[in-house]
Amino acid sequence: QVQLVESGGGLVQPGGSLRLSCAASGIIFSIDTMGWYRQAPGKQRELVASITSGGSRNYADSVKGRFTISRDYAKNTVYLQMSSVKPEDTAVYYCNAVRVRSTRWGTGYDYWGQGTQVTVSS
Repeated sequence: QVQLVESGGGLVQPGGSLRLSCAASGIIFSIDTMGWYRQAPGKQRELVASITSGGSRNYADSVKGRFTISRDYAKNTVYLQMSSVKPEDTAVYYCNAVRVRSTRWGTGYDYWGQGTQVTVSS
């Protein structure tokens, strides 16, 4: 069984910075894409940023230029550096891992973290 454990959420003032981390643990041979989603109260979960095994990055338009996703492939960890945060960035942030394989030819499964709250407020 694979687990994703997020950390780094909290309260931050508008214009401030925060870094989220998500570590995948368990028997892991490879992970295709890792990413961050968020869900604000009363809204649907939305993609914030993702990064593939090859290093390709994808960002939501609302965070381009402010957030940076990175990945430590050896540690199976993904990070989200949040800068110039805005009140509308307030949400529960979820880590996602796509096509996680325990062996080279095994079936890939998707996993979600438990979520971490980010609140942007003065």
